[in-house]
Order: sequence, then structure tokens, then C-alpha cells
Amino acid sequence: MNTEFADALEAEGIIEPFLIQELALPIALNGNDIIGQARTGTGKTLAFGLPLLQRAQAAPGTAKRPRALVVVPTRELAIQVAADLTTASKRSGGRILTVYGGRSYEPQVNGLKEGTDVVVGTPGRLLDLENQKHLRLDEVSAVVLDEADKMLDLGFLPDIERILTKIPSERQTMLFSATMPSEIVSLSRKYLSRPTHVRASDDNEIDGSAITGQITQHAFRTHQMDKIEMLARLIQAEDHGQSMVFCQTKRACDRVAGDLKTRGFAVAAVHGDLGQSQRERALRAFRNGKINILVATDVAARGLDVDDVTHVVNYETPEDEKTYTHRIGRTGRAGRSGTAVTFVDWQEMPRWKLINSALDLPFFEPEETYSTSPHFFEALRIPAGTKGKLAADKRDEHAGLEAEEVEDIGDTGAPRGDRGGRRDRDRDRDRDRGEGGRGQSRNRSRRRTRGGSGSAGSGAPAEKAGSSAPASPDASREGGKSSAEGTRKVRRRRRTRGGASAARRDPENT
Repeated sequence: MNTEFADALEAEGIIEPFLIQELALPIALNGNDIIGQARTGTGKTLAFGLPLLQRAQAAPGTAKRPRALVVVPTRELAIQVAADLTTASKRSGGRILTVYGGRSYEPQVNGLKEGTDVVVGTPGRLLDLENQKHLRLDEVSAVVLDEADKMLDLGFLPDIERILTKIPSERQTMLFSATMPSEIVSLSRKYLSRPTHVRASDDNEIDGSAITGQITQHAFRTHQMDKIEMLARLIQAEDHGQSMVFCQTKRACDRVAGDLKTRGFAVAAVHGDLGQSQRERALRAFRNGKINILVATDVAARGLDVDDVTHVVNYETPEDEKTYTHRIGRTGRAGRSGTAVTFVDWQEMPRWKLINSALDLPFFEPEETYSTSPHFFEALRIPAGTKGKLAADKRDEHAGLEAEEVEDIGDTGAPRGDRGGRRDRDRDRDRDRGEGGRGQSRNRSRRRTRGGSGSAGSGAPAEKAGSSAPASPDASREGGKSSAEGTRKVRRRRRTRGGASAARRDPENT
């Protein structure tokens, strides 16, 4: 391995390799295809990143075209992977470019024009840039598919296959995934050449998930009206540093964050309805310690790597065991310990029992718990007498979200000259498929038309809901005459029954 990479990592205090790095690096540095299976938070970014950087800098080709590509499912993961690669290439001068939806096209297009060694991006934006001839993949000699199972869950498999067909067949391909469903196995057989399968896991892990002894797990049967009080006391535990609180819906996310803020906590929300600049602002504030509570939907369940997350709270029971393990994997990272707490409401008990059975957890019947229950205070080491509001003398420990500036990242949408106004597929999939709701980009007004004319998107303004029907051609020719002379009698529609004409009942003739 290039000594410049090792020196850059040593300067950051990264000296001892993790298990996945020990297994994968010798194989990947030799140029072989590899399938890496490891749970999140075990250092797999550097396991593929170091071989990728070395190959990109050694590969021949045009100086401006990328020589390596990393495909990831979410924007947050793209930012994190690019940051790790940038850290490793500080002394070697490697050029890393991140492309993803939610940001304007121009900075990304300009970055490609200036030249880069490695591109890290989400499938939708990568394809958009390639289709517009801004991104050239004909000199890529190494490609990584990171979090492949998540990309499969989000429906990105067809996009991934299109991307791979645009890359030269003589390449190194590395695929990393926490789980190995049949679709991922089929993908590896089709696009990888004699890959070596390495798996970094211990005996306590199930399919590479985050069930390890380093994470202390708790489940409490709670009541809806008492949850916020329990949460407010939980995040004042003795060993608390930073917390991630997961909710099922965007509305619940905003409500919980708002309630905590009124109680004096430094908190921010992250979900798909927020603009990309707002999401990145919240994540930066969380990483920088300006806030210590992040309330999120599952859009942030992957791709957020913060070492000091001590507690993960499932404010609502996850959908399934995979979501559960991905959520609690935000703590206990890089060999650290962590605490995961799940609130189970009465109507969520059937779903929780399925999760408990699938992961063989000891909480089949969670104990009924209230914000005043002694066992709740004892299990989570909450100081006696803690109330549901942060004490006034502790409210200045964090600067708050307002201390983090909003970055101007430009408007989303198509670049100049793209008259088609291409919709950002990354944004739609992140919001709509990842969170189960309709994103803002789909809330477009539509016109009901007769005779096939005036469809949505034709350039004509959409009618407002509840407005009157458009006037007849006669009325349009008369302009404002009808309004001046009085209300014109509306022609009634007629319908037929069995082929015979039947006049609709007119209230005026009744």
C-alpha cells in the first residue's frame, strides 16, 4: 500500500486495522474482485477506499476523467464516504468528487470539467450526469457498490446494472453489503469476475447485523402520552453523550424534535421533507457537537458515522428486524460501547414480538414502564430526581442548531440547457420509497381535460381545487361580456340510459 495513505491515516490516529480491513485489503490491493460482508461501523470504507485510491492514481488515462467510482444508496452515505476518502488521500493529492440529488447540478458539472480521480455518488444523479455527457465512465478501472442491500431495498438495482454496463469490462469490482439476499448474489455472479468473499462477523451477529455485545439493548412497553417524558429523562442519563432518536414518520419526527426543543434540549430533525441544505446543516451541527440530539426517520439510518453516539432510541417500533439492526448500528461503532432503547406501544406489540423472535432477543414481553418507574431510572442510569426538562444551568452546554450556518447549495433540478426539466430520481426514491410517503416533487397540480388536451405539464396553468369549470368557447369569444350582462345559463350535461337520451334533472325546472 502507498505509504502516503498510511501516513495520512496515522496523522488522524488510525493505526490498527479492523477485521474487515485485515481480510479485504490484501485481496483488494492485489486487484482482485471482492465481496465484502460486514455490518456498518466496522471500517469497511477504508477496506475498499485504500485500494480504490491506489488504483485510481496508478491507472493510465486522461487526467480529467475519473478512474474510480463508488456507488452508494443515500446522500448522507455519499458525503461520509467522500470524507473518509479525502482524509486518506490528504498527502497523495487525490481528487474526490461527490455527486448526489438535492444539490444543484452546476457545481457537480464544474467539478467534472475540472477533473477528478474518484467520483462518489448516488445512482440517479450518476445516470443523469452520464446521460447528459458530463460524466464519462469509459476510463473507470475500479468500481465499488457500497451498501448494496440498501440499494436493492430502494429499487436501485436497474440503475446499478445500467451504470455497470457503461464501465469497461476490464475493471476491478468490489461489492460490500451487510446482508446477501439472492438478488445481490445474482448481481455479483453477473458482474464480478471470480470474486473472493470475505465476511467480518462474530458469533453474536446475524447476517452481519449490528447485534453485538457492545450494544446494551432495552425494550420498554410504554404509553403514547408518556413517551416524550420518558425520552426527555433518558437523554439525561449519566453516560449520555449524543443520541439519535428514530421515528416512523416525518410528522412524528418534527413533533418530537419540537417538544424536546421547548424542554431546553439542543435538537434538530432530519427527514425527507427537508431541503438538502437543511439536512446537511443538521448533520453538521450533530457531528460538530452543536446539538447532541438528532431526531430522524430511516433516511438517516445509514450513512451517518458519528463516533460519539452513545444512545439510539426507537421512539416507535421499527417495521422489521433489518430496520431495527440498522438503526441501533448508529451506536457501538468502531469498537465503542452503546445503548439502544426501544419504546413499544400497545398496538406495536405484535410487530415487536416478530422482531424479538427474529433476532432472538430476551424482550418477548417488555415490562410496562412509565417515566417515573424505578427500574427505568436504574436500567439507564438516570440520576434520581431527573425531570422532563433540561435544567437551566445545562442549557448552554451546546450552541444549538442556530449556531450552524446554512450552506447555499443552489436549487435542485436540471442544469441550464436541459429543457426537459429532468426530475431528480435520487430525491424521489430517498423520500418516497425510503420513507413510505409522497415526496414534495410529486405534489404537482394536474388538470382534468376533455378531448385529450391541456394535460399537466403542457405549460398551461393548473386550475385551483374547487374553482369553477372553464367557460364554453362562446363565452371565451365574448370576453368579459357575460359578466357585464349577468350570469349566463350553464348548459347542462346529458347522459344516456340504454342508448336513449335522458336529461339530467335541472333544479330550476323542479
